[in-house]
Amino acid sequence: MDIKRVITHHKLFIGLVAVTLLTACQDSSVEQPVTVSYQSVNVESLRFEDNYQFNQEFSGTIRAGNTTGIGFELAGKIKALAVDSGDNVKQGQLLAQLDTRLLMAQQNELTASLTQNKADLDLAKATLDRSLGLQKQGYVSEQQLDELQGQLNSLQAAKTRLNASLLANQLKIEKSDLLAPFDGVISKRSHNLGEVIDVGSPVYTIIEHNNVQAYIGVPVLIANNLTAGQLVDLRVRQQHYQATIAGIGAELNPVTRTVELRVTLPENAQVINGELTYLYYNKTMASQGYWVPLSALTDGVRGLWNIYVLKQSDDSLYTLERRDVEIIYTAKDKAFINGAIAPDEQYVSVGLHKLVAGQLVTKQTQLATR
Repeated sequence: MDIKRVITHHKLFIGLVAVTLLTACQDSSVEQPVTVSYQSVNVESLRFEDNYQFNQEFSGTIRAGNTTGIGFELAGKIKALAVDSGDNVKQGQLLAQLDTRLLMAQQNELTASLTQNKADLDLAKATLDRSLGLQKQGYVSEQQLDELQGQLNSLQAAKTRLNASLLANQLKIEKSDLLAPFDGVISKRSHNLGEVIDVGSPVYTIIEHNNVQAYIGVPVLIANNLTAGQLVDLRVRQQHYQATIAGIGAELNPVTRTVELRVTLPENAQVINGELTYLYYNKTMASQGYWVPLSALTDGVRGLWNIYVLKQSDDSLYTLERRDVEIIYTAKDKAFINGAIAPDEQYVSVGLHKLVAGQLVTKQTQLATR
C-alpha cells in the first residue's frame, strides 16, 4: 500500500510541473506593452524688469550719548556710597561722599582768623582816626600816619585773602559730594567704602538714559549719498527702528576704510549700551534683467551661469535648452540676471541636478513670480 501511494504522489507532481511549464510557454509568447516616463519639472515664467533694488546691510554698535566715568575732583577717603551698579539715578542726585572732617577743621580755623582780622582792622581804623585828629594839633608826624595806613591796608588785604581761602574751603566741602551729572543708570562701581582715592579716579560709570546713538561705518560712496537729518532703517536684535542721521564723519577709518555715521535712535528704543546694530541701505539701480530663484541657476563656464529654458516639442513634451546668463545682483534666495533669455520664456525653477540639456520633460506647475 505504501509503494502505491508513493507512485500516485509522484505522478501528481509530474502532472503539475507539466501544466506549469505549458502555462509559462504560453505567457512568454504574449508581447508586453512598453511605457515611457518623462521627468516632470517645476516651471516659472521670466518677467522683465528695468531696475532692481540694491540692498546692503552695515553693522555698528550702540552707544549712549554720554557714557561717563565720574569721580571726585579731590583726593580723599570715601565716607558713603549712595548707589550701586544697575541703579537708575536722576540729575543732581547724591551718589557718594568723601570724609570732610579735615575740611571742616580748616573752615573753623579760617573763620577764627577772620574774626581776629576783624578785631585788628577795627583797632587799626580807630588808631588811624585818632592819629589824624592829633596830627592837626601837631602831635603826630607824617611818618607815623603812613605806618598806620600801611598797617590798615595790610589787614584789609589779609581779610580778602582769608575770605578767598574760606570760599575755596567751602567749594572743597561741596565737591566732596559726588552728584549725578545727568539722568542715567549706573553701569559700574569701581571703588569701595573706606578707600582713599586719588583726584579724578572714577568711582562710577554712568550711562545716559536719553540720546541713544548708533555708530556705523559705511563706504565713502554711500556716505556721500546720505545727509544729516535723513531717516534710515536700523535693526537691533529683532527690533526695527526709524532712526535719524545726526552726523556724518569727515575722515576715513584707516583700518576699515569706512566713514562713521552717528545715528540717533528713538527715545523709546529698548537697547543696551554696546549692542550690535545693523543699518539697511536701499537704492534703485537702473539695469535690465529678470528675478529668478537661486535654485534655477547652475554653474557655467568663463564666469557665467546657466539656466534651463523650455522649448515646445509636442503637445505635452518640452525640450530643455541651456542658456548662458550673468548674475547682476543677489538678495537672499534670489538673483537678478540677464543674458540669452527673453521675457515670458519658461524656465526650470528647481531640481536642476536631475536634468541635462536636450532632455524631454513635462511641466508640473507654472507660476508667474518675480
